[in-house]
Formats: sequence, structure tokens, C-alpha cells
Amino acid sequence: MAAIDSVIRTEEDGSLSFGDYLSLEKKKASDYEADGDLYKVKTHKAMTRLEKNGKLLLETVPGSVISHLRLAQRAVAFSAEGFENTRITLELEPSKTYIINVNGEDIGCEHANITGKISFSMELTGAASPVSIIWS
Repeated sequence: MAAIDSVIRTEEDGSLSFGDYLSLEKKKASDYEADGDLYKVKTHKAMTRLEKNGKLLLETVPGSVISHLRLAQRAVAFSAEGFENTRITLELEPSKTYIINVNGEDIGCEHANITGKISFSMELTGAASPVSIIWS
């Protein structure tokens, strides 16, 4: 997939897809409205970042394509595509413990700091890798 046309789009199921890890030049989209929220995307080879209502939601270093991002009350799911070891940071709810599943395998738990940030790494090989994160 390597890129999302228009940098960000809403899929038929209501999920969001965004990013372009092959672009050497920075691409961005501001004030993208979906489900009453405003999103801002910045993406290129070195980094992909999504903000929701002015607050970090998801960032990857290096850049990637995130497809079918779905946010639920106590879960986040998406697929990530790119190359090499990628660090993913999400800003969710503070002081919660998150169970992270990548490619159908639990890779562990991450306790969010007081700002709600969690980070984990995954090896991307060019194919879409499903990720799910749940908390109680």
C-alpha cells in the first residue's frame, strides 16, 4: 500500500487510514473531519503522526501507513505497514495498563504514564501487520 491517497481517508467501515512511508518530502493534512473530530496528519519516510482534536493520538518512527484505525471505548485496532523496526507511540488514557497484540500474539503489557502515552516496537516487513490494544 505504501501510501494513502490524499494522506488520510475514511474507509467504508468508518475507520481511518493515513500515512506514506515512501515519501521523502513531508506531507500533511489539517482539519480532516471524521465522526465530529478534527484530525491532523504529518507523514514522510522518517515519521507518521496523527493528532485528534489537537492532541497526539498515534506516531510511528520511522514513517508508516496505518490502515483501518478504529477507536472503541476500551480498545484500539489498526494495521501498520512499513519497513524496518518501527516505534509506535499512542496517547490514550493516563495510568491504565494496556495489553498489546501484534500479528495475533500478545507482546506484553504497557503501563501508561500520567499523560496516557504508551510505546512499543514492532518489526515491519512491507506487509500489513494487525495491532490491537485493549485496557479495562
